[in-house]
Amino acid sequence: MPLDPLAQRFLAMMAAAASEGRAPSTLDERRQAFAKMMRLTRAEVAAVTGIDGALPGPEGDLPYRLYAPADASSEPLPGFVFFHGGGMVGGSIESHDAVAAALAQTTGCRLVSVGYRLAPEHRYPAAVEDAIAATSWVSAEAASLGIDPARLVVGGDSAGATLAAVVCQESLRGGGPAIAAQCLICPVLDFEETSPSREEFAENHLLDRATLEADLALYLPEGVERSDPRISPLRATKFAGLPAAIIHTAEFDPMRDEGNAYAAKLVAAGVAVEHTCHDGMIHNFQAMGAVLPQGRLVLHQIGEQVRRAVGG
Repeated sequence: MPLDPLAQRFLAMMAAAASEGRAPSTLDERRQAFAKMMRLTRAEVAAVTGIDGALPGPEGDLPYRLYAPADASSEPLPGFVFFHGGGMVGGSIESHDAVAAALAQTTGCRLVSVGYRLAPEHRYPAAVEDAIAATSWVSAEAASLGIDPARLVVGGDSAGATLAAVVCQESLRGGGPAIAAQCLICPVLDFEETSPSREEFAENHLLDRATLEADLALYLPEGVERSDPRISPLRATKFAGLPAAIIHTAEFDPMRDEGNAYAAKLVAAGVAVEHTCHDGMIHNFQAMGAVLPQGRLVLHQIGEQVRRAVGG
């Protein structure tokens, strides 16, 4: 399929801004630009309730926001631990408020959006450790959160999906909390090798190669192996026994091939997988429903898939 015309128009606008010298040049500027893009391109926020709190992390409290569907009763609901994207250096609970709210509404889950630590202030493995700790806390405190711990989903988008995949693998290896399903949206899963999609879409497709490498340099300390499964989950050696997976990739995303490969590895290992590669779409399309209607549609599709996976 060709690049979606609306996605092409959006990318052209981004390219024009860069050519006029309006591209962010510092990390702070990039964080602000990312937050602005997420705000301007998001679809209308779903009608949900949201309560802010803090949970114990490895090096201090971590913020979270607990979302519930607008029509939620007091009965325990399936839970969804959500990690936002942003390349491990940006993004926040606020930047992904609309995505998290929409997922809570469409999935029928009580969703906990976690504000994990970012690099370079907190380099690897800080974000991974925070994600593991947050998931364990939600499982342990499920009753007080109104969550059924037997129906727990862990998910995220982009770098947040990296963390979700790592949490599931670590839980399997270390006997962590029971996870019913994992939901990976445009996941980043492999920094060990360069895939054809990373080569083909290295420039002018929202995430360029230079930005990805710069983010990784900020995230990883010197001497850390990129093949470590806690950095590149695709490089894990065991997939059998992992939670059922809902995976969404995009045709014109540099990370397309690694997401598709992860789905294939899970299927080969006997894991139940629902995988869709969305024709004509770009990275982060699920968060840009105001300019890409397919972004709104995929969140509803995910809602149906999660409900099937956890019996919601």
